[in-house]
Amino acid sequence: MDAEGGEVTLICGYVSDVDGGHVGNSFSQNTHCLVFYVGFIKLHAPSNPTERTQITKQDLITQGKSANKQDPTSIQRRTLISAGLLALLSSPRRAIAEGEDGQPGNPFIVLLKGIYQPVPAGHGPNLGLSSVNLSDGTYSKTKIYPVFKAPGGTNGENSDDDAIGTFYVSLATFLCAYDLPGGAIAMQFLNTSAGFTLLVPDGRGGQFDEGTFELAILEATGIYKPFKGGHNHMVDRLHQLKAGPPFAGFPSSGYDEFCFCIISQYQFP
Repeated sequence: MDAEGGEVTLICGYVSDVDGGHVGNSFSQNTHCLVFYVGFIKLHAPSNPTERTQITKQDLITQGKSANKQDPTSIQRRTLISAGLLALLSSPRRAIAEGEDGQPGNPFIVLLKGIYQPVPAGHGPNLGLSSVNLSDGTYSKTKIYPVFKAPGGTNGENSDDDAIGTFYVSLATFLCAYDLPGGAIAMQFLNTSAGFTLLVPDGRGGQFDEGTFELAILEATGIYKPFKGGHNHMVDRLHQLKAGPPFAGFPSSGYDEFCFCIISQYQFP
């Protein structure tokens, strides 16, 4: 990735079905049937980043209530994200190599996938991250799978045996943590124009919550230390098993995650 002259190369994307359409009722979580669009965009790293406000639970609920309205900003954002080169993940055996010498790429991409489970108070792991307390009783967890230049496992596969780590998230603090091979990363959700912009009924009493989220990287350990101060661009399709406002009854009412995370050492604009 070229970072000369203050420029960086941003990789981002979203998931569509094999016919090239946007994810919808025909969406399948089986990676045999997925196409992942990856856009490479030249950006200038800001010398004086603007102050970012932390997201709140009410922000997410409000976004969910207005999700079916067509927001021109959201449409432009999706168009930008989908621009560029096309990377086919049509088979789980079509692996993409991890970074050189076992190091994560910049960026690297992981997939959060699986039913969220609560982390009981006092039973969260200590990942060496001072900004998160995974034992405070507010966190839930799901599995992490490698997609692009992520250390550990065989990148591009998503079988239950190929999980490389655990993702932890708290709706009380809007902090999260990635427990990955070779280290861990703590992040903060940001209050931007992103969020769940589309709610799609699943035909079984639930819904798919679709949208994007921006996160700031607060700290990182091990091989991920260079990512401190960097960014995570989430492209999410969360399966909410009981329809209603996003995150209502989370996680006990049933939430099946399917979220691509594009994690970089540089900022998303």
